Amino acid sequence: MYIYDSVQKTKRKFIPQRDAKVTLYVCGPTVYDDAHLGHAKSALVFDLLTRVLKANGYDVTYARNITDIDDKIIKKSIEQHKSIKEITDFYTQAYHEEMSKLGVMRPNIEPKATESLEAMFELIQKLIDNNHAYKTEDGDVYFDTSSDSEYLKLSHRIQDEDEKMQRVESSSQKKHSADFALWKSVRDDSISFDSPFGKGRPGWHIECSAMIEKHLAQKDVKYAVDIHGGGADLLFPHHENEAAQTRCATNHVLANYWMHNGFVNIEGEKMSKSLGNSFFLKDALKVYDGEVLRFYLLSTHYRSNFNFNEEDLSASKKRLDKIYRLKKRLFGLSHNSERTAFQDSLLKALNDDLNISASLALIDEMISHANEVLDTAGKHKEFKKETLSNLAYIEKVLGFGVKNPYEYFQLGVDEETKVKINALISKRDEAKKAKDFATSDKLRDEILAYGVNLMDTPQGTFWEKI
Repeated sequence: MYIYDSVQKTKRKFIPQRDAKVTLYVCGPTVYDDAHLGHAKSALVFDLLTRVLKANGYDVTYARNITDIDDKIIKKSIEQHKSIKEITDFYTQAYHEEMSKLGVMRPNIEPKATESLEAMFELIQKLIDNNHAYKTEDGDVYFDTSSDSEYLKLSHRIQDEDEKMQRVESSSQKKHSADFALWKSVRDDSISFDSPFGKGRPGWHIECSAMIEKHLAQKDVKYAVDIHGGGADLLFPHHENEAAQTRCATNHVLANYWMHNGFVNIEGEKMSKSLGNSFFLKDALKVYDGEVLRFYLLSTHYRSNFNFNEEDLSASKKRLDKIYRLKKRLFGLSHNSERTAFQDSLLKALNDDLNISASLALIDEMISHANEVLDTAGKHKEFKKETLSNLAYIEKVLGFGVKNPYEYFQLGVDEETKVKINALISKRDEAKKAKDFATSDKLRDEILAYGVNLMDTPQGTFWEKI
């Protein structure tokens, strides 16, 4: 398996520190607002990575944090006259529900900032003791970037004078313009936490380093985690600062492999609330099924920027439809669990830095060949089992094709209409059993008037939207 390392800027053969065991940490959401398509893209990328690692036989421990301490959360709690916990619980639950609709598996560990304060205190104190951090007269604690000779080597960044001046103006008590906050003192009656450094709130970067050290790092290995992931916008300053904290406070290098997913653009514009074009996932899910969005958002390589538009989404759904049409042809049959050449080829493609284009091309080729064989005369018993096994593998590794194929083709029909159609089908079944064919035909016409097709199969009567 090969992974593109965002720091070394090259594909590297993946070798975990411990045989068959992988540790993965991904920066999760700050729960003060609804998730947008950028959150969805990142969650899907690392869900796919986890699935591929498992398909290679690795035992994966995956952690993704929840940031529930943040100035934006406090601002929203004041605006809505709600407690911090009410705000964060609401958006955390919404995030989980929406990710579930996309088929994103929950991580093994999902630490919250509010539950990790002691780990942060411990890390900050180590940095102070090691002369890598200092406390100001106002009670803030800053990381001393000049004490770390490797600072900025992660992002390969050179700070310009404008940026330095901007940082200087943020606090006159910092020793150096690039120094960043580990602990921010609070002297008014706003939300704060008691700490060995005084009342205050943690800096943004410290929580991830502390959580990784607490939940994933092992004393006898070089790297705190095998893989660290997140959006491309996190490389600097967030991941740069995480890496600095960890190497200066512990005996660990933060990560062996760094993976960053690209941005999501809407009709060519980078998603940004300041531009007024942020596309909330909850709104997309009102119009499109979660699996349709999953297929579409994963259809472009994870490192590329993704241009979200209706035309491409429609074309993507037609590609997903082909999986379900093949699945429908084989509905009700059992499959074998034997490994196939197709499965080996698919995993090989995904092992090349999650090469989704090659993977989807292989799937298209497999579907086309399967339909050609099934169109020829013959029972094809073993071929059908092999094809079903391939479809099951796609479902397991990529998360595509997880639904009942007949229900999939009902997408876009509201629940009230579904209930009416299913009730008419039940009445029609009763009429057919009673050999009342006149009533059966009449009910069939009523069902078809809803703009659907009926399929009578050995497994029962199914319908789909035309």
